[in-house]
Amino acid sequence: MELTGLHHVTAVSADAPYNHRFYTQTLGMRLVKKTVNQDDTSAYHLFYADGEASPGTDLTFFDWPVPREQRGNHAAVRTFLRVRDDTALDYWAGRLADSGVAHTGIETRDGRDMLPFEDREGQRLGLIVDGGRGPGVPWARSPVPTEHQIRGLGPIVLSVPDLAPTAVVLTEVMGMREVRAYASEEGRAIHVFEMGAGGPAAEVHVKVEPGLAPAVQGAGAVHHVAFRVTTFDEYDEWARRLKDLRIPNSGKVDRFYFRSLYFREPNGILFELATDGPGFAADEDAAHLGEKLALPPFLEGRRAAIEAGLKPL
Repeated sequence: MELTGLHHVTAVSADAPYNHRFYTQTLGMRLVKKTVNQDDTSAYHLFYADGEASPGTDLTFFDWPVPREQRGNHAAVRTFLRVRDDTALDYWAGRLADSGVAHTGIETRDGRDMLPFEDREGQRLGLIVDGGRGPGVPWARSPVPTEHQIRGLGPIVLSVPDLAPTAVVLTEVMGMREVRAYASEEGRAIHVFEMGAGGPAAEVHVKVEPGLAPAVQGAGAVHHVAFRVTTFDEYDEWARRLKDLRIPNSGKVDRFYFRSLYFREPNGILFELATDGPGFAADEDAAHLGEKLALPPFLEGRRAAIEAGLKPL
């Protein structure tokens, strides 16, 4: 029973049309599922991924009319997206600048080249070289050349006031390994935890920032971080493990496209364990993912009302 990497990261947007344009046109990712938040059907749930909607490549957004995030700790504070090599980073430095997206320039940190930037809503992102490690299939219709496309999720960075409680959950509960540490641009210690085969697609970076107030979620925030569970049998084992360890959790949740378990680590950051399958082709042809509003079977009877409440993209 082993988590193999990041599954998806879900964030918050208050402007779905802008969000759709930015992630598909500027970043060149594929909209692989246009659906709704299953717990709040007034909100879109938009999934952007690689060309085949591979697990480990999804950056997703809830569309809520909320103010901007108040930044702080007790939060996921940056999501890295993987590209193949330094040539791709050079391409992206120019592409972002040409698109009016401010960035800090290419830098080397933790022994890797990266390009931090933000979208217009303050979502903190970064591109990082993965050398071809981790999932990632090009999308033929992307406006970005194949060799430079975003390949999938890279490390996620968490900010906590105290490392120890989070480290216990990552290692003793979730089976990760603490492998190294490095300094942030502010000189803060960042501790690296890896799972599965390791590499950028299978890392959590934990920044220790005791002097900050807790973040207040809003537009530009990360809502939760999901980790890959490869089989339904292992999913059942994880459900039993959380119960046996008396960790408060959601219990089993069937999201139709994957199965989920939700819980909060001790600093309050929401984690999800999500299965690789069934996948987004469960209700759409793989060649036409994201082209229409998809609803799981248990919401299909409410389609007319749900569609009437959504703004056009």
